[in-house]
Amino acid sequence: MNFITVSGPPSSGKTSVIIKTIEAFQNRKHDVAVVKFDCLSTDDDKLYEKIGVPVKKGLSGALCPDHYFVSNVEEIVDWGLGLDVDILISESAGLCNRCSPYIKGIKAVCVVDNLSGINTPKKIGPMLKSADIIVITKGDIVSQAEREVFASRVNSVNPSAIILNVNGLTGQGAYELSTLLFDENVHINSLKGMELRFPMPAALCSYCLGETRIGEDYQMGNVRKIDLEK
Repeated sequence: MNFITVSGPPSSGKTSVIIKTIEAFQNRKHDVAVVKFDCLSTDDDKLYEKIGVPVKKGLSGALCPDHYFVSNVEEIVDWGLGLDVDILISESAGLCNRCSPYIKGIKAVCVVDNLSGINTPKKIGPMLKSADIIVITKGDIVSQAEREVFASRVNSVNPSAIILNVNGLTGQGAYELSTLLFDENVHINSLKGMELRFPMPAALCSYCLGETRIGEDYQMGNVRKIDLEK
């Protein structure tokens, strides 16, 4: 089984890109399953069900969706292996730009959109910088010059990644993406002992543990203060 992790900022078009890519996989007779991670609610699982794909969804609730993903990723891989599918795709929640839900040796895809602004790529951390493939969406809404400038900014942040433009509505570029994602020589049997590409965002302060009161007297653990003297 191939395992693929897909992440990106909120509303960047992750689900649409995945669905069009799955259709390209299905045309080549590959069996695909999807796990959708989100925070509070999602109906994306119904979209996957409509195209006949086995799907599970996980809601992190009050927890960081990135930490929730890593805590459950081994179980979802076991679920995919039990279905005997060729490809298992994990779609993250729309994550904060610091997040990094990528694993060494596992194909990593980051989806960003042209409408987010030309300075957005340099604001995104490991989620963009450590991806193998970067998919840029919503190119049909902006001019050619804007597409080229945005792609150049993405390339400057992660020069080693493959950059593709994919239209989530028409599916243009999805077939090319599918050929890059599937590798017949890769067989994932377990993630046990594998490592993340980058450490997770630091956590465990008093607010992580449920504190709601404001003030230094109530702050403990991993706390960072802004330097107002500079």
